Amino acid sequence: MLQKMTKTMIPLPLPYLILLLSTTIPTTATTSAYPSVPQDCTLSTGDEKLVPVRREVYGDGRIFDISHRYTTDMLTWGSNDGLGQFLWLPASMKNGSLANNSEMKMPTHTGTHVDAPGHMIDRYFDAGFDVDTLDLEVLNGPALLVDVPRDKNITAEVMESLQIPKGVRRVLFRTLNTDRRLMFTKEYDSNYVGFTTDGARWLVKNTDIKLVGIDFLSVAAHDHLVSAHLEFFESREIILVEGLKLDDVPLGIYSVHCLPLRLLGAEGSPIRCILMK
Repeated sequence: MLQKMTKTMIPLPLPYLILLLSTTIPTTATTSAYPSVPQDCTLSTGDEKLVPVRREVYGDGRIFDISHRYTTDMLTWGSNDGLGQFLWLPASMKNGSLANNSEMKMPTHTGTHVDAPGHMIDRYFDAGFDVDTLDLEVLNGPALLVDVPRDKNITAEVMESLQIPKGVRRVLFRTLNTDRRLMFTKEYDSNYVGFTTDGARWLVKNTDIKLVGIDFLSVAAHDHLVSAHLEFFESREIILVEGLKLDDVPLGIYSVHCLPLRLLGAEGSPIRCILMK
């Protein structure tokens, strides 16, 4: 059974959504997931130590980076050992090369990533529906961030309760996965929250959503892994963005920007996603 949280999450009713559309989202306070960062990003000189600034929030709280940082310990599908070494430096200035040049190797569905229809429908894979065919207009534009009930998967009943208005095309679903920080562990846990088959079918038939984002490596619950994906992929109109980092981002309306690599023939791609107020 899914772990139950004592905190009660209230779905977003239609009047609340309308209110969000007409108000400004407040800047968040300092948190562990999105700490405040120095505004001066210049490098020090002379004998001072050079310290790069790594950010989660930019522009004084106007831009949230909702992509996970790639590390050797980051979660990968079905593994308890993390990603492992994925980056090498075969050409190093310390070893006499004119420049530092790295090489990278990892699964295309690692970390924050996007799925193409060929991921689980082989005839679409053979026909060439890869990440290079995905619609950038769908991957960029107004998006709604919602919280879903923390004690269940995203079923048809849950989808109906969220009261997402017609016309909303991009929705990011924050779940118990974020509370449990599942994407920050290197041990894979199959007890994550995702869409059930009937939840995916309800979304396809009853909403205008074309981009579905979620806070784990799979949009589909473990017991509905193939069937829920098929509901989303069959029309080739819905794009799945998985592995989002949604900690401490206020609910509401944002402009989402997600850009996959142009990998010819690939059914998935790492993706950099940001939210802008």
